[in-house]
Amino acid sequence: MKRMTHRIEVAIKEGLGDPREDAILGGIRDLGIDGISSVRVADVYWLEAELSTEQLDRVCGHLLSDPVAQTFRHDGYHICDTSDCLRALEVTYNSGVSDPLEATILKGIQDLGVGPVVRARNGVLYVLHGEATDAQIRLITEMLLLNPVVQHVVTMNEDVFPQEPQYQLTVRHVPITHLDEADLLSEAREFGFFPSEMKAIRDHYRSVGREPTDAELETLAQTWSEHCVHKTFKGRITMDGEVIDNLLKSTIMRATERLNKPWCLSVFRDNAGVIDFDGENAVCFKVETHNHPSAVEPYGGAATGLGGVVRDVLGTGLGARPVLNTDVFCFASPFRSAGDVPAGVLHPRRVFKGVRAGVADYGNRLGIPTINGALRFDDRYLGNPLVFCGTVGIMPTWAAPQGMQQTGDLVVLIGGRTGRDGIHGVTFASERLDENSVASSRSAVQIGNPIVEKRLIDVLMQARDRHLYRRITDCGGGGLSSAVGEMGEETGVRVYLDRVPLKYAGLSYDEIWISESQERMILAVPPECLEELLELCRAEDVETTVIGEFSDTHRLELLYDGEVVADMDMAFLHNGRPQLELEARCPGSGSPACNPEPAESLVDALLAILGSLNVCSKEWVIRQYDHEVQGGSGLKPLVGDGRGGPGDAAAIRPLLDSDKGLVVSCGINTLYGDVDAYWMAASVIDEALRQIVSVGATLDRVALLDNFCWGKADEPESLGALVRACQACHDMSLAFGTPFISGKDSLNNFALIRGRAVAIPHTLLVSAIAVVDSLEELITMDLKVADDPVYVVGNTHDELAGSEYCQYLGSQGRQVPQVRAGESLACMTALSKAIRCGLVAACHDMSEGGLAVAAAEMAFAGRLGMSIALRNVPQGDRIARDDVLLFSESNGRFLVEVPAQREAEFQSMMSGVVCSRVGRVSETTRLTVTGLDGRVTLDAGVEALRDAWTRTLDW
Repeated sequence: MKRMTHRIEVAIKEGLGDPREDAILGGIRDLGIDGISSVRVADVYWLEAELSTEQLDRVCGHLLSDPVAQTFRHDGYHICDTSDCLRALEVTYNSGVSDPLEATILKGIQDLGVGPVVRARNGVLYVLHGEATDAQIRLITEMLLLNPVVQHVVTMNEDVFPQEPQYQLTVRHVPITHLDEADLLSEAREFGFFPSEMKAIRDHYRSVGREPTDAELETLAQTWSEHCVHKTFKGRITMDGEVIDNLLKSTIMRATERLNKPWCLSVFRDNAGVIDFDGENAVCFKVETHNHPSAVEPYGGAATGLGGVVRDVLGTGLGARPVLNTDVFCFASPFRSAGDVPAGVLHPRRVFKGVRAGVADYGNRLGIPTINGALRFDDRYLGNPLVFCGTVGIMPTWAAPQGMQQTGDLVVLIGGRTGRDGIHGVTFASERLDENSVASSRSAVQIGNPIVEKRLIDVLMQARDRHLYRRITDCGGGGLSSAVGEMGEETGVRVYLDRVPLKYAGLSYDEIWISESQERMILAVPPECLEELLELCRAEDVETTVIGEFSDTHRLELLYDGEVVADMDMAFLHNGRPQLELEARCPGSGSPACNPEPAESLVDALLAILGSLNVCSKEWVIRQYDHEVQGGSGLKPLVGDGRGGPGDAAAIRPLLDSDKGLVVSCGINTLYGDVDAYWMAASVIDEALRQIVSVGATLDRVALLDNFCWGKADEPESLGALVRACQACHDMSLAFGTPFISGKDSLNNFALIRGRAVAIPHTLLVSAIAVVDSLEELITMDLKVADDPVYVVGNTHDELAGSEYCQYLGSQGRQVPQVRAGESLACMTALSKAIRCGLVAACHDMSEGGLAVAAAEMAFAGRLGMSIALRNVPQGDRIARDDVLLFSESNGRFLVEVPAQREAEFQSMMSGVVCSRVGRVSETTRLTVTGLDGRVTLDAGVEALRDAWTRTLDW
């Protein structure tokens, strides 16, 4: 039989319905197109193979379709064989883009004993029925059906398996040694260097006496990129006459060093921070950003963001087993009209849904629970969303220190194959986004395959416990260039690029070297352990290849077909970058001298705030993550009765034979940063710690992570705001005794929209992780028993600036919330002790929306009412307005339900800190607030409050 391409179509049986069809039709309605009456969807597969009809039936019936719910056809089209078909669009991946299902399909066919099959590809067929113009169909296609970064519509007679050109080796040298200062600028722009960096490179190669190869310049570009080396944070910053030499070391790292906690096992030196768990085991935590890839390809960009941070944990020490994921997303409003989205920018709703799906699908398929996260909305994220993905792992304490290779150890590449996906990803992450980004950044977006990563996790845990390698790291930003280059810094390394397994032919040596293809790790393997490692990997079906060896030359040597394509001095590669000289200016406060006038109706204000994007229920997102897998989750994202309310922090038991647990929380609030970046940073730290305390953990063993996402850090006031935020991290870390152990920054987040640079708001995500002795001691925020007294812990101040209440009023308050660290710490310490003693039935921290929102959430989560008297609320300032007491977002405050029979004990334990009884739990299922004048100022039904909270994103 002649080898041919077989096309297979798999569709849901008539009458069963396909959720994808409903989702596409709903998306078309969102675009304002009403003429499409229905949509049919089918999966399409192409096989390059010599298969008989009987063999095709076997493949389709046993592998590619579900005989109960689906039908298949391999001899033509069937879902568009109707007279009223308006348009049929068949979508598949672009040439050179990895098809994540290909390996799975080929393995399945092999297991069926059918073959030979050379290549496989998959796609989706969309059939539109009804009426629409060509322009509307183009809009549907571009906004809903495909992303041109990675996909295209298949044309008639298109060969979906094009022949890849064979690569012919040509070593390219880049002439720079003769260039003067002006000519260097164009070369600097091409590779993403600052002018001072390009000058240092030119001078170095002048001293060497030759021109650099393209691979050498690419290696320097990756290694010296903002993403990999954090050169702004390490720069020399002059601000208001003061010189800050290395912002990171001078602030955040300095605080951790001064605290010198013995349970901090590895901080700021490995892929993730590591703390002690129980003396025998350690836990590590890392949160990464994947912003620009998610802006141009939301699903793939976000999925590989999660896959990358999982590999960060796998590459920490000698490898940790991932036990939980977190995610925080920042988007523009998903309700923006389609006509108000500039050309070249994906609609925020598409970004939102694609990012959510990418992270959820990847994490769910890996079998890692996602138990904590947040959403933040601001229209300045249009064109530049933020995607934070975090992973916690656990390992034996002996595996926590970073390993060290020895001369003669083998460089082993394990996991996925290498393609063009992800090339220039780290330099792309440092560039601005504009209307051309979708078209110009196709190679900078990786395509992930979680099944490959799951097998990788399984095999690495076995290899670690057998001590089959000395050191491990992930291929993240910069690909092999960063992973191998960093590992070989202290010794030297030789790599044979022609040995690297490829997804397809035609890659040049420099593409192989800098590709950021996913699911790859690098191991330093003693030669005597190689065969056992290879045998283990074969048993788990994980591809493993020796691509080089570590030397004693202190040089990075790259060869292809025996020819040297790069030969670099490690000292220059890692220490030759000139320090940036930067100017910063302390930004002025944007806060006015007075508060806005009160809202006409406090009930209407509360309902609106509960339904606002930054406060409303995120259940639609939460329910699509698996937070039960592995069986260790304790506190869930939603707690309470029915559909529940928002839990303050999540908890998990990482070792199922131990009661000891981990509590994870996060703090983020960008509105405060518009007024004062220092107090924004202080507030989000206070918020993350409040959430930890609210569920019953103590601050005795809490570690923090920072993730800075800034707009244009090269602008003096923006850089000044960054300096102020870092100073706050230093001050709060010392004040609360909570060290930072890891972090990540992304400092060029702005988009050119209609010719204007729109920077994201100053954004700092602080994540907190606490070790607790027993999950049984933790509590939730939902009200428990009628007639229990309700207390407010902590002072309320006249601090409305940056609040959700001011957003509702379209104004700004007099002062942004500040942190009185001593007062906050005293309240947190006393409250956590009271919770451990069983004196608290429910506790909720007050953050967005203040006391009013906290009371409403506790009430509808417990399906009980609450009465509050504002005259009893503790005040740090003299406050004469009910609305200020209700909606101020002052830090360090908690709303607490106390068991009636233990109230006296609670009062005794809380003596000496700010704490006052303000009301009680009621059976009326109403939230009733009595104002300062003794009259009812707010009265609302709990169900109405819940409806307002759940309605906005009830998709």
